[in-house]
Amino acid sequence: MKKLTTILAAFLIVLAASADEPQPKKTVKPIELNKAAFIEKVFNYEENSEVWKYAGDKPAIVDFYATWCGPCRITSPILTELAAEYGEEIYIYKIDVDKEPELAATFGIRSIPTFIFIPMGENPQVAQGALPKKSFKEAIDKILLKKELTQEL
Repeated sequence: MKKLTTILAAFLIVLAASADEPQPKKTVKPIELNKAAFIEKVFNYEENSEVWKYAGDKPAIVDFYATWCGPCRITSPILTELAAEYGEEIYIYKIDVDKEPELAATFGIRSIPTFIFIPMGENPQVAQGALPKKSFKEAIDKILLKKELTQEL
């Protein structure tokens, strides 16, 4: 009986010690969307093309890009970094205009990269061209998360 108590105590000590160790953080990456996923996760434009109604549960950025586009290749790693940084607060979606020409045409995408910033309960805002990380962070904080920005000295 004494051995069983000792083993049980040792097991509980090991279990308690492992509970204090930080759990590995889940790495969030941008999410590639096709038409069906866009309709499900972002906006069902086939049912209601007149009024914007975002289907998501947190703010989002939609990146319309192409694999051959130089500025798109510049912003792609930035969006990956931002997905990891803001993973629990926003979604970052990517749509390849060559694979999804109907989505690109529906939203009037004529220049890539084009980014749609989608806040909760408001109309989306559009930006075009390769943006630096600082501009993305400002847009995420101000437009999507409604954080007050402080002036850097």
